Amino acid sequence: MSESRIPLLEASSVTKVFGAVRALENASLEVRAGEIVALLGANGAGKSTLVKILTGALRPDQGRVRIRGSELAFASPTDARKSGLIPVYQESSMIPDLTVADNLRLTDTGTEPFRHWLNELGMGDLRLDARTSGLPLATLRILDLARAIADDPVVLLLDEITAALPTDLVQKVLEVVRSQKDRNCGIIFISHRFIEIGAVCDRASVLRDGRTVGSLDVRPGVEDQVVEMMLGGSLDSTAAVGDSGVAGDRAAGPPRLRANGLSAGDNLVEVTFELRHGEVLGVVALEGQGQDELFEVLSGFERPTGGTIEVDGAPVVFQHPADAIEVGLAYVPGDRATALLMQRSVHENIALPFSAKASAWGAIPKRRERERVAEAIERLQIDTRAQGELRRLSGGNQQKVTIGRWTAANAKTLLLFDPTRGIDIRTKRQIYPLMRELAAQGTSVLYYTSELEEIPLVCDRVVVIFSGRIVDTINARDVDESMLMRAAYGLRPSSAEAA
Repeated sequence: MSESRIPLLEASSVTKVFGAVRALENASLEVRAGEIVALLGANGAGKSTLVKILTGALRPDQGRVRIRGSELAFASPTDARKSGLIPVYQESSMIPDLTVADNLRLTDTGTEPFRHWLNELGMGDLRLDARTSGLPLATLRILDLARAIADDPVVLLLDEITAALPTDLVQKVLEVVRSQKDRNCGIIFISHRFIEIGAVCDRASVLRDGRTVGSLDVRPGVEDQVVEMMLGGSLDSTAAVGDSGVAGDRAAGPPRLRANGLSAGDNLVEVTFELRHGEVLGVVALEGQGQDELFEVLSGFERPTGGTIEVDGAPVVFQHPADAIEVGLAYVPGDRATALLMQRSVHENIALPFSAKASAWGAIPKRRERERVAEAIERLQIDTRAQGELRRLSGGNQQKVTIGRWTAANAKTLLLFDPTRGIDIRTKRQIYPLMRELAAQGTSVLYYTSELEEIPLVCDRVVVIFSGRIVDTINARDVDESMLMRAAYGLRPSSAEAA
């Protein structure tokens, strides 16, 4: 076997279970010397879990990881790094309170090779005594990459390395990635941009529902095949639209919420959209495309760097999440644990908005509170057998409590961030009609979901965000998963979709 065909990395039969969720099941990945392999999959396919296992952040329940033929069990990311598997994660690994030089010492990275690669990446003038806390995100990404390459990796894992970079830096990064291939380094390349995958990758390995469903050579026109592999035999959304009860025409009228050129941080760029009264507006985006910042700005958790927000035609400025709640915007985060008091009862959690109002406006009659909470519990079919502590409920029931809190408070606008993530299909089928019922009563809903099949079942319209910008706005009646997946990857519609 020639050196270029040596398996540098072999992950086989990798399984990882979190409670009732099988994040990975018999997943596999192979990277040879001088090869760039794209690791692809829809949201929730298992990419992040596999990356954490390969880099020592998680231990697999089953399966093996070999580097250069030797089976290894990493106890920590440091072990993986010493074995030559060096990652560059989506988030910078630079310690913000330290200088660049101090960060290099943490990983025993040589200054000279680091400077060499900084120069190759177009940042040779950067001072090593600069504190990383004051550096832009794009600069931090370049620092992470230069440090990783300076440590002479056997396998280099790049997780969305170009996501926060301007075009000129993207080109430099791709050139450096090719140079690593030329020196027989193996590279795992995770990206949501098919144009980059086509430019540098040799093969693509596709995950779906925690399983490796195939590996194929990257060639012109392979995008349709990859999308089909990522979706598999999932729900035919087009067929389901007829039964969804989506009411596109009813959502006409003045907007309840309007974003005008909204920008935040490095990921959200001049986003403009309207959410109408009685409308469910879907948001589709792959990881890290700006959807997190959008919801955090609209809910008052983050200040925008540009643009304005209007509620019922009036400009608003949020200094605190309470300001957003005051004008009727209620946020349900993807991580329900951050929104709930796990040691308290179901009743106390749902009744929180009543307590907040009481502190400012005087006592709320207990009878009214009890009635509204009981109505929310019945409406969402919340299991109350563990009334004493919310932590004893299932994840699905906990999520229903977070939604029930705001239905009890008659919130005018719900900002739902992946509300069905990690919950069972039965609970999902309770939430879908609830969204339509709320819309019919005039509630407006902004609905981000990582599960594309939900869009035509729940939404009236859908906006697609790619690289921090809205790239498409589509009637939910007219979409299927393939169309949404292509749009989320920044691809043009296929010939059939265009027709």
